[in-house]
Amino acid sequence: MTPRPTLKNKFIAERIYKVKPSGIRRFFGIAAKMPDVISLGIGEPDFTTPQPIFQAGFDSVMRGVTNYTANSGLLELRERLAEHLEQLYGVAYRAEGEMMITVGVSEALRCVFGAICNPGDEIIVPTPCFVAYEPEILFADGVPVTVTCRAENNFEITAQEIEPLITERTKAIFLGYPNNPTGACLGRENALEIARLAEKHDLLIISDEIYDRLVYGAPHVCFAALPGMKDRTILLGGFSKDYAMTGWRVGYVCADAELMAAFAKIHQYDVMSAPTISQYVALKALEIGEPFVEAMHAEYDKRRRLVVSSLNEMGLDCFEPKGAFYAFPSVKSTGLTDEEFAERLITEERVAVVPGSAFGAGGEDHIRIAYCKSYEQIEIALERIRKFVDKLI
Repeated sequence: MTPRPTLKNKFIAERIYKVKPSGIRRFFGIAAKMPDVISLGIGEPDFTTPQPIFQAGFDSVMRGVTNYTANSGLLELRERLAEHLEQLYGVAYRAEGEMMITVGVSEALRCVFGAICNPGDEIIVPTPCFVAYEPEILFADGVPVTVTCRAENNFEITAQEIEPLITERTKAIFLGYPNNPTGACLGRENALEIARLAEKHDLLIISDEIYDRLVYGAPHVCFAALPGMKDRTILLGGFSKDYAMTGWRVGYVCADAELMAAFAKIHQYDVMSAPTISQYVALKALEIGEPFVEAMHAEYDKRRRLVVSSLNEMGLDCFEPKGAFYAFPSVKSTGLTDEEFAERLITEERVAVVPGSAFGAGGEDHIRIAYCKSYEQIEIALERIRKFVDKLI
């Protein structure tokens, strides 16, 4: 329930009270105040942006190219991105009219939900999910309708679970695969069933594929590339995870031209354009970044196998994540809740993780471990976790 306005907070919009503070940032803040903490809580690559890529930013400054770009972003970047997506997934977008460069996927979410949500419109969101999805829907006066994914199904959503939640107010189905926090991927057969469901009920699909290049053992399924889905899908992506470019803040949205025109209205008034220097870095990443992507992928895979095998050995049941750089083990065997486990682990053993309940329904009794620290740091953290678990089991 919305708190009764006081003299101090009567000016705050009611929608703000519907949103909880981020559970990720809470534990990040605790870790920052404690010595000798190994943080496995923040999903940020430990790699720096490769030098040949970030050099493009310095070069643009030296050339004096520091002015605004077009609202939709550098045309060269959009053209190269269109080639990139077609080469990888066989989906063809026009650089003019169907693509827009954004300030990370975060701004893309703002543009998309702000443009499609009338007050009360419903967006179906599988959980556990990234902490920003539901708040961004609420900030747009939409209604997030959650559907819980379960560990026994490898946290993969199905059309059969989604369909009962569809109402006359449903506007779209939101998908975030590879998934943060679970590391789950959406298989092609399930994706095709969801595509048929979207067609049957005339719904949009909003697909956040920010981890598309960090998939292990099976090809990534680009939703827009499925038969008949390009014009019904709003594709979100970016450079933060694949190219270790989190701080450069470059994302993108691809969609039907009429939808894109609506997104662009919000984008042009909110930010004008994504940072110019960062866009030149993103362009260089697409031009020369493949060897770096492959090297980072191999290292993440090595860490993934270490983390999953170690967690299972110590009695924390963990399904094998197939994407991103997260493991999502259950802590139920310890007798602690996920909040208790995370709080005691950081206090007693100086390892920071995030309680699964921070990511919505289905996350309870789990913790998220981000294996984007160095292999050596992960080994130390796992020994500390093992020591802590041994006291409980």
